[in-house]
This record gives sequence, structure tokens and C-alpha cells, in this order.
Amino acid sequence: MHNKTLVELAKGLESGEFSSEEVTQHYLDRIERSADSLNCYITVTPELAIQQAQAADQRRANGEAGRLTGVPIAHKDIFCTKNIKTSCGSKMLDNFVSPYDASVVVNCKQSQLVTLGKTNMDEFAMGSSNETSYYGSVKNPWNVERVPGGSSGGSAAAVAARLAPAATGTDTGGSIRQPAALCGITGLKPTYGRVSRYGMIAFASSLDQAGPMTRTAEDAALLLNVMSGFDEKDSTSVDSPVPDYTASLHHSIKGLKIGLPKEYFDGGLNQGVASVIDDAIKHYQSMGAELVEISLPNTKTAVSTYYVVAPAECSSNLSRFDGVRFGHRCESPKDLEDFYKRSRGEGFGPEVKRRILIGAYVLSAGYYDAYYLKSQKLRRLISDDFKQAFQDVDVIMGPTSPTTAFKFGERMEDPVSMYLSDAYTIATNLAGLPGISIPAGFVDGLPVGLQIIGNYFKEAQLLNVSHQYQRETDWHRKAPVMDIL
Repeated sequence: MHNKTLVELAKGLESGEFSSEEVTQHYLDRIERSADSLNCYITVTPELAIQQAQAADQRRANGEAGRLTGVPIAHKDIFCTKNIKTSCGSKMLDNFVSPYDASVVVNCKQSQLVTLGKTNMDEFAMGSSNETSYYGSVKNPWNVERVPGGSSGGSAAAVAARLAPAATGTDTGGSIRQPAALCGITGLKPTYGRVSRYGMIAFASSLDQAGPMTRTAEDAALLLNVMSGFDEKDSTSVDSPVPDYTASLHHSIKGLKIGLPKEYFDGGLNQGVASVIDDAIKHYQSMGAELVEISLPNTKTAVSTYYVVAPAECSSNLSRFDGVRFGHRCESPKDLEDFYKRSRGEGFGPEVKRRILIGAYVLSAGYYDAYYLKSQKLRRLISDDFKQAFQDVDVIMGPTSPTTAFKFGERMEDPVSMYLSDAYTIATNLAGLPGISIPAGFVDGLPVGLQIIGNYFKEAQLLNVSHQYQRETDWHRKAPVMDIL
């Protein structure tokens, strides 16, 4: 049952092959057996899940079921969930139980999806390996000595290990696409503003975007239908009609113009990964697509630009976690200054502290113009590169990550090396564009992801292009072999 996709589970529920309660209990049993070995979940909600599943079965019996009624899902622990702990992977929020649901969670509940629990993540979504979580690292199900990617590593590993048929994630600089690539699943970052950010704990407000993490592009289309839409509670939400993302999945891609940025195939790309990506692109060419070499000249500035803009916004957003209004509170402070220092010092981990300090520095008097303002100008140039490219091509393709999953501890002592893990994904966030990572092959038994970037609000095209590839390949159907599962 766990090898069925979201679409297949929905069909099985509709036909009466199994009930939502049976499916939900099956996943809960798998989660319990895998807890110690993979650490995908921070919080599991078995009582709530069974209650929701029984309600879904009753709705189906009454003829009131929707397309995804009764299908299980997991939420990244960055989304507020009413009466359930929402920790953001941090000691700072270890005792926070949200009094309300994020809009994404509300949308899923309204579609009668069943909540399995909250997945592990890098602390406050800051990381590329899921090694910064207060609750310990998530293991990559393809090789438990390797990282699953971050920050949505718990969601990616859960879907890859068949501990959830789908999960929500967030992407600030590649945090949906990079773990999707390293775990061999499909992960979509929508256009900025397509999915509401209300109730999604903020890291960098101008970059954060929620999206689906699934096995297939078809599943991602189904889930994006649920997640998308205008939300008056979110000032960054875009008020534009939401198409049915499943409607164009079967359109031919003959004549599609694929842009290949020369900057994405430079010396920093692992040769094995490059070979897999080259094969995937040639497959698209055999399907009738046209390949066009393009240049995104400001790509080289994307990582440095991001690591000024994102920490600046992080420094501002995380100032609210002071032990008074929100967050961990130290014991027996000597005075107010000691209270603030110790509450924040104890509550935040090293990577979060590093980014807060960087952000405070670049926003300070005397450095604002030299760093933050200049980075915002570079951000516009990066966006202009994409706008120019999309005048000549329909989509842009390249690797999602420069390497496959690396070993635990390999990059923790070298933050710059860790930051370069997102070298091919960051520019998409800076420009606010949609991007997707789909499984494209393996190198030494580890998954490789193909990244496809689209123009603004062209998620339907990205899903169509991805689905057509997945109709002719089976990389997305490969599953890790694990004794405990």
C-alpha cells in the first residue's frame, strides 16, 4: 500500500479497495518502526490522524468526498498547526503549541487530507543538510550515513522512505528542491506569492515559499491545487486565478525550447551528476524538445547576494523570539539584560546565531549601503537575467545540486562549502520564480535531481514537462531498500 502514489491512493479510496483508516494506520505503523533509524518526524499525531481518517471514511460513505479525501499527508514543522507543537526544529520553540492553523494546513484540512504529523527540519529552515535541527539529524533513506538535504529534509526523507505519500515543505534558497534531489523525489517551489505564507514561521520573508513534496509530478499537481490560492491574511499573496494543475499534464512537449545555462555546467559540478543531467536533457531532446544554450551571467553573485539578503531578513524576523513574547525562557536571570542574552543564547543553535549576527551586521549603520543595498541591486540583475532568458526559451534546465548527498559532518565545519550546496537553486528564490526538482538517475547508488525553472506562474508548464519525462522513465518509482521497512 505504501508504494502507491498520491493519485493511486486516491483512486483506491474512491473504488473502496481500502479505507482511509486502513491507509492511515499502515503509515503510522511504518513511522513507528522507522523512528529511531531515520528521525523524519518531530511529532507524530496518531490519535488525530485516525480521527480524521474515520471522518473521511464517513464523508465518502455519505457521498461527500473530494478527490483527496482521506489521503495522508505530513507537514514540515514550520507550519503552525492548531493544538500541536510547532517547533521549527529549534529549542527556542520546543514548548510552543500553536493556537491556530497555517493557511496551508487549513487548505489541506478543507480537502479532508489526514495529518500524520510534523516532519523534522533544519532549525528555523537554516541549513542545507538537516544537521542543524535541535531534534537531531534526519537520515537519508538511500544511505543512512548521508544527509537528506535541507531544510525540508524530514519531509523529503519521509516521502522517499514511504513514511508519507506526500508532504509540505518550504523553499527559501532551495530547501524543497535540494532535499528532493538528494532523496530522489519530486519537489516544487511555486512562484513567490502563489501559496500563502500565513502561519508559516518566517525565516526570510521575501524569499520563503511553501510547496509540495511528492513522489511524482502528477502528485505534486494534485497537492498544489490544494495549497494554492489568494489569502487576504498574507500581504505577499498574489490575487490571481489558480488553474487546475492536472489539466495540462498530458500536453505534448514537442517544440519546447529548453535553455541550458552555461553557468550551471561549470567546474563546480560533480562529473557523475553532470553525466546524469546530460542524459536527462538528451531524453527531452528525443521527445521533441529544442535545446538552446543561454547565459545567466549574474549567477556567480547569487550565493553571496543570498547570504546578505536572507540573514538580514532572518535577523529582523527572529528578533521576536526573546523569551518574553515567544520562545525559550532561561531560568533565574540576574537582570533583564541577562534574561535576553541567555534566553536567546540557549534557545538558538550555532547556525541560527551565525545568520542573525551576519544580518545585524549588514543592516547596521555604515554597512547598510555597502552590503544590503548593493545585494538588493544584484538581486534585480539576477532577476533581469531570467527575464531576458525567458524571451528565448520556455524553461531552463540544469542540476538541482552540484553533488549527491554528502556524509554527515563533512561540511558542518565549513559554512561556505555548505552554502555552495544551493548554488543552482538560490537564484530562483532571489527572482521569485517557480522551480521543480525531479529524479533523473543515480551516481553510486545516490539519487540525482534535474532542476527545471519556469517563468512566473508557469507551474502548470513545469508540471507538464516533468510529467512527460516521468511517463517515459522510472527514476521516480525507485525506492530505497531498508530492512526495517
